[in-house]
Amino acid sequence: MAETQGTSNDTLRALVLMAVVFVAVALVPRLMPARQLPIVGHDAPDFALAIVANGPSVDGEAKTLLGPRDLRGRAVLIDFWATWCGPCRKEAPIVEAIARQWRDRGVTVLGVDTDAPGQGDPRAFAAQYGLSYPIVRDALGETMHKYGVEYLPTLVVISRTGRVIGSRTGETAATELEGLLRQAL
Repeated sequence: MAETQGTSNDTLRALVLMAVVFVAVALVPRLMPARQLPIVGHDAPDFALAIVANGPSVDGEAKTLLGPRDLRGRAVLIDFWATWCGPCRKEAPIVEAIARQWRDRGVTVLGVDTDAPGQGDPRAFAAQYGLSYPIVRDALGETMHKYGVEYLPTLVVISRTGRVIGSRTGETAATELEGLLRQAL
């Protein structure tokens, strides 16, 4: 009898611990204070990464997309995410809606998949969430490092002149993004 009660207590403790971990993972990104990246107010670091989804290819090979320098004259919204990131999955439809709504207003949206090699499939992610904008892969984290990205998802807004005007970490509301994009134009 005592052994059965001990097993029940252990099971209850495990369930409570799992519930606490689940709540923490679900809520922490929402509770994190809005934090600006150190590059806000500076020129956007340039990068060159291969397009892995929603872009041109040459003979089946991914074409390289150069970074913000090549997009001067357009405002740029860079979305750093990973396929395993729950908040990234929630934010994907918001970013897609922004991409479609602002495309003709001079805004380019660029997704940066930060999965490690073999960790996730950005093409499948793009298909699952109906993403239409180009997605590049930063498997080694070099671009994340250049931008000072520590948490996912992180959005970076770059003005037409190539200056980083704002960033958001964690789930971001469409209205907040729209305000930043207006400033970028």
